[in-house]
Amino acid sequence: MTKTLLTVSTALLALMPLAAAAEYPERPVEFIVPWPPGDLEDVLTRMIADRFQETYGVPAAVVNKPGGGGGPFPGAVDVALAPADGYTVGSFVIDVPLVGPHIGIPPLTPDPFDPIGIFVTYPFVIATSGDAPYQTLEELAAYAQDHAVTLGHFGDETTPARHSMALAQALGFSYASTSAFDALDCNTLASGDADVINTTLQLIRPCLDDLTVLATVTNQRISILPDVPTAGEVVPELDLSTWNGLFVRSDTPQDARDRIAAVAAEVMASDEAAQLAADTGALIYWMDAAASEEQMARDTETLGRISAFLGE
Repeated sequence: MTKTLLTVSTALLALMPLAAAAEYPERPVEFIVPWPPGDLEDVLTRMIADRFQETYGVPAAVVNKPGGGGGPFPGAVDVALAPADGYTVGSFVIDVPLVGPHIGIPPLTPDPFDPIGIFVTYPFVIATSGDAPYQTLEELAAYAQDHAVTLGHFGDETTPARHSMALAQALGFSYASTSAFDALDCNTLASGDADVINTTLQLIRPCLDDLTVLATVTNQRISILPDVPTAGEVVPELDLSTWNGLFVRSDTPQDARDRIAAVAAEVMASDEAAQLAADTGALIYWMDAAASEEQMARDTETLGRISAFLGE
């Protein structure tokens, strides 16, 4: 009898680790978007969260954590400090992995994240009011020689802001002042808070007919703005695009990454995503982890050229 009990006990103990290792996901998952609701990364990440919930039967939600002028970095810190278990996923712009580790934020230094995949190239633009006395970047450069021009951006350390300031240097002028905003939309220009803004087309679509788009910050012209040149056409050394992707801490289990990636890839291939691309001019796709790493390496070189224009 004792021998039998020992055998049964041993068998039960052997099974216990298997029972304890529940399959991911078994509880709610949060997707952290470090911006206010409404822009492309928010819309697409909500689509991912909805499909994740449908696919795996656990709650999944987007949590917006804007940085109050600090760009995406405060929200990224929340992801960096969360457990590396796949239950907190960052939906991050290019700045988080490529700029965050170099601006003195301890939780982001060194880069704590791995990409799951990149999924959208923003239709980023440099825009001004339709009645502004300049219609092109070259005309802006000439006007700014004798007039004060204010630039509105998403944060001093963000790539779009740095790119716009480097572009100004390349064209022979500097902005008289710059201001950071959580949202750069129609109201930013209408209120006079900024003369020029770098923002995504999604945020200014409601008033696009009342604005002048000076250039796009994309590798190719935006489909719904075919006559607007890219910044790279004006200054080839500053050819740049900005993207958003899903990131997790580097020690996150592979099975969690794979399940998140599978859902995200499915969403980006959907008819709904294709319609969003047609409506906004965004490039929507799924770039896997390996290809995302290669993209980030190329972008690092471009950021080096931006630093050179800024005299850093």
